[in-house]
Amino acid sequence: MTRAEMDKLGWDSCDIILITGDAYIDHPSFGMALVGRLLEAQGYRVGIISQPDWTSVEPFRALGKPNLYWGITAGNMDSMVNRYTADRKIRSDDAYTPNAEPNKRPDRAVTVYCQRAREAFPGVPVIAGSIEASLRRIAHYDYWSDKVRRSVLFESKADLVIFGNAERALVDVTRRIAAGENIKSIRDLRGTAFLVPHGWLPDEEWSVHNSTRVDVPGRVDPHPNPYAMAQEDTKACATENAQPAPEVKPIVIMTREERQAAAREKARKTVVRLPSFETVSEDPVMYAHASRVFHLESNPGNARALVQQHGDRDVWLNAPPLPLAMDEMDGVYDLAYARAPHPSYGKAHIPAWEMIRYSVNIMRGCFGGCTFCSITEHEGRIIQSRSEPSILREIELIRDTTKNFAGTITDLGGPTANMYRLACKEKKIEETCRRLSCVYPTICSNLGTDHSKLISLYRKARAIPGIKKILIGSGLRYDLAVRSPEYVKELVTHHVGGLLKIAPEHTEEGTLSKMMKPGIGAYDEFKALFDKYSKEAGKKQYLIPYFIAAHPGSTDEDMLNLALWLKKNNFHLDQVQTFTPTPMAMATTMYHTGKNPLAKVTEDSEEVLTAKSGKTRKLHKAFLRYYDPENWPVLREGLKRMGRGDLIGNGERHLVPPPGSELEMTPRSERKNMPLVAEARSAAPKGRVIEVAPKRNARVNERSERRGDRAPAPAPFMAPPSKVKPGILSTIKTKPKAAGRK
Repeated sequence: MTRAEMDKLGWDSCDIILITGDAYIDHPSFGMALVGRLLEAQGYRVGIISQPDWTSVEPFRALGKPNLYWGITAGNMDSMVNRYTADRKIRSDDAYTPNAEPNKRPDRAVTVYCQRAREAFPGVPVIAGSIEASLRRIAHYDYWSDKVRRSVLFESKADLVIFGNAERALVDVTRRIAAGENIKSIRDLRGTAFLVPHGWLPDEEWSVHNSTRVDVPGRVDPHPNPYAMAQEDTKACATENAQPAPEVKPIVIMTREERQAAAREKARKTVVRLPSFETVSEDPVMYAHASRVFHLESNPGNARALVQQHGDRDVWLNAPPLPLAMDEMDGVYDLAYARAPHPSYGKAHIPAWEMIRYSVNIMRGCFGGCTFCSITEHEGRIIQSRSEPSILREIELIRDTTKNFAGTITDLGGPTANMYRLACKEKKIEETCRRLSCVYPTICSNLGTDHSKLISLYRKARAIPGIKKILIGSGLRYDLAVRSPEYVKELVTHHVGGLLKIAPEHTEEGTLSKMMKPGIGAYDEFKALFDKYSKEAGKKQYLIPYFIAAHPGSTDEDMLNLALWLKKNNFHLDQVQTFTPTPMAMATTMYHTGKNPLAKVTEDSEEVLTAKSGKTRKLHKAFLRYYDPENWPVLREGLKRMGRGDLIGNGERHLVPPPGSELEMTPRSERKNMPLVAEARSAAPKGRVIEVAPKRNARVNERSERRGDRAPAPAPFMAPPSKVKPGILSTIKTKPKAAGRK
């Protein structure tokens, strides 16, 4: 973080300097710490510049010139999602900044940081990564500028973007640069994207497959005379004038396995050309088509490279990275993290840290494929899980080293709490599958849904001496959970602290089909089990459902039906936000194009109606807080426009009261003390609608007062001694490829 720390370590320079838009917290839940410790374990000297002042180049020179390269990230969130609400208003706080102070990172932080790093020390390679760069690696619709933008490679001028699970690519590229290889020649690593001249191919064996079904004619040659000789020069020798002898090729009969191996080898040398930036920026149908092809080419087992033209250059995307094996996951998470914010922050309040300081990541990835979520695009559909010993060691480390730990682990989870160690029943099936979701429209028959390994982990975790409670804070996939009633019983009996959050997202089938979420009947089935086992345990516990307002495909009538469902079930949602289109998500494609990329896209294919106007989005949001007097005028107007004025009144069947009600006329500051409101607040379980954003961000946007300036760090930021065997930490290794596996 500082030159003084470098001096104490005896460093005259750093091999790699990482720049992040977040406060530096040395914990594996924060990508910058994970990357830094990984590279440190490989023997490299790593410096970190956290939240630099981007208005000047000088903060980027603070640690000197990196010997190998710059590593650039916006942080754990896309900077635009971090800084702006769903209504495009600047947020008043930043959960990843000391004292939640806002405006500590620029818009499109990856681009700004890359440009400043290049300016600070020209000629040093620049590598961008993490979620912002990952989700903007091709031409993408940008909600905040309301236009299709070019790949981040163009705007940032980065030499390389590493996307997805970056550990292998990061270690490999670092070793090759350290060995003297030019970054411009590193073109064969999975999970990397870069710029090349238009038409470039790695070698002559590669072929190009056009993503579209439309034939574009090239040069038209005249049809040859079928009766003509090869040469019509009568003076030519007869031998020269004769047709060449046809080449005879023997017929080869191949087994099914041989045909599949040949197809895999051909795919490995095939690149799919997406419609160009110029095309997708002007043609919504082609944008939706490109989005569909992009997502169909996301399985690491069968995905081909992708290329997209931008002017006179191409953006080349190699196939996605292969998932980490369990021992590799353990190696990453068992590194010697200090598990605390940098000492220079003193006692500053950092909401994102405080939320996860007593939690443990047990896996990554999600096979749900929800169209509004960025997790699948970034982490992939294949679940990568840690081993039980690794997880239990981390719990013990929290118990023994984390300040103020009172015995409660707040989460054992990840993107989805109950996908731990779930996978396809056969690796060969997994490697050939092109489904966009393993659980929609139904749970795939090849998906293993046995929760016994997770149950075992829960039981061993809560048996650790000094651990009083293990809570589950991550969202739950309830349609999977009901396949294992034993898991639901274990969860409800021991791991719910009164409230459990799940995400139906909506109640109406039309909207749910655009989300790739199960019907509300699956929620009812899970609720029945939840209530049953809560009663058996003698506990009063509630489900906290999450919903999304104004999602593509959601009509005014859909939102009204959702509001009536909420009223019927006595839910009062507090923190309500509307759908935010994030780069590359399939729901964002629906929002921008009005087309459904879940099926083949044509001019005549399904139209997706989406609430875009501020007035309609406000109405959809108001439906989710139907009980709030602030929303009653908007709802009355909307109900009358929809021909549903019958829902305005003071009866039990009405959604909102008529104008002039006592509650509506009472000042907002006095309403919380009124008997009606107090009774409703105590009787009804509360929930909230999540904003579409990367994992873990919606829970941490609580305002905080400032608690003073940062104090200087007296000594280098050192991690505690590792309790893990040295062999695991030595490198990120790749297992030998199995027969027939790429």
